[in-house]
Amino acid sequence: MKIYTHCLATCFFIFNAFVQAQTPCVDGYAGSYPCQEYHLLSNIPVSTLANATGNPEGSDIWGWTDTLTGNEYAIVCTSNSTAFVDITNPVNPVFLGRLDSENGGASVWRDVKVYNNHAFIVADNVGNHGMQVFDLTRLRNVVTPPVSFTSDAVYNGVGSCHNIIINEAMGYAYLVGCNAYSGGPVFIDISNPVSPQAAGGYSAYGYTHDAQVITYNGPDSDYTNHEILVASNGSTSGADRILILDVTDKNSPQFISEISYPNPGYAHQGWFTDDHRYFIFGDEQDEIFFGMNTRTLIFDLQDLDNPVLSSTYTGPTPSIDHNGFVNGNLFYLANYSAGLRVLDITNIGAATNAMTEIGYFDTLPENNNVSYYGAWSVYPYFQSGNIVVNDTNRGLFIISNNETLTDDDFQALSHSFVITPNPSKGNPIVKALNGKSITSLKVVNTLGEVVYFKNNINSLQFVLPLAHQNSGIYFVTVNAEVTKKIVLE
Repeated sequence: MKIYTHCLATCFFIFNAFVQAQTPCVDGYAGSYPCQEYHLLSNIPVSTLANATGNPEGSDIWGWTDTLTGNEYAIVCTSNSTAFVDITNPVNPVFLGRLDSENGGASVWRDVKVYNNHAFIVADNVGNHGMQVFDLTRLRNVVTPPVSFTSDAVYNGVGSCHNIIINEAMGYAYLVGCNAYSGGPVFIDISNPVSPQAAGGYSAYGYTHDAQVITYNGPDSDYTNHEILVASNGSTSGADRILILDVTDKNSPQFISEISYPNPGYAHQGWFTDDHRYFIFGDEQDEIFFGMNTRTLIFDLQDLDNPVLSSTYTGPTPSIDHNGFVNGNLFYLANYSAGLRVLDITNIGAATNAMTEIGYFDTLPENNNVSYYGAWSVYPYFQSGNIVVNDTNRGLFIISNNETLTDDDFQALSHSFVITPNPSKGNPIVKALNGKSITSLKVVNTLGEVVYFKNNINSLQFVLPLAHQNSGIYFVTVNAEVTKKIVLE
């Protein structure tokens, strides 16, 4: 479904020059991009998002939803900076600004995660970069984008790190691939985001490339409510393995088990299913070394002390798999030159056909070669259902599998709501027509500032408390679908 929300005229003229607009997936293509079921809503190139220094590339990506306003933001890592994009209106995203790498140079490896309305950013092979901390609520107040931001804090207990993982349930960050603890996980207490505190680490098994940390609620009752870290320990010497640790006690992390697997190239990254039963894992270099198509391994972790390989999925292309994430019954895989691949994991426990590809959006249409170009990472957790992908060379893609609306459909939707009286001298009423319920309302002024937001309304009419606002023009977005102008006298 096409989402219509307000973007200021100034924003349109500033950003229209470089934002590729909505293109539906028709007959296997969204414009020049091969696709199945997934539509292009917009694209902002990396040359716009990154600092102009050097030849920037895109890397990691994450997302943040403002609990106060409901706005959705993409946090886009590049070689030399981290960009912040308001994607609340995914067809007309607003590039708000960037945070440059303050204590280090450019790096093709930059990673970000979010906790308590703050972004935490690390970079690899850039000296004393440390961990940048940025207060995301500052994005609410950007009036004239793009802005050059500075960090709210920098944790200097590490220099360069390859990756960052956060267990949001517990308020801990886990930095891996750092110049500390032999490259193993470094524990940081971020319960006070702008005052991170060292909390220990684990060095016994050496370098960790990536990891996931969860508060465990799976089938192995021995570890219920424990913090479990599953590390992908890539190795250039062939000693690749997946390591399972209990990190509940930061002063005394406990080894649980390790997993080896056939034909290792480089143990890269994996993600638990929502029930914590299965771990879906990708090796980054097996396609290079063994000439196989994209291979994804599924491990059964019913017994964390005795994990077993449950099944193997082989993709339709020889492209390298990179970062993959689970959301419900879907697995979203950033598959480099093959773009984003979406797999149904309803049958995840089966010995064969455990995953089935149901859609894709190829951000690198030229080829599906074995290379490190294309879709680096994906964030599939926005409530809107919109998905953001960061491509190494083409930047931010916002895509969706929702059907687009025709102009006639939009007119029908627009006529489903009315605001009365308009102009208004007091508190106007939003009324739903044709039985369509009002679920959410957002009001912004002509500066783009949110002056009112309410969710979970579920009513056929609602009184907007705007009498205290200054006279002027405002924009009311109903159900995050359609925006109407109102004049307050």
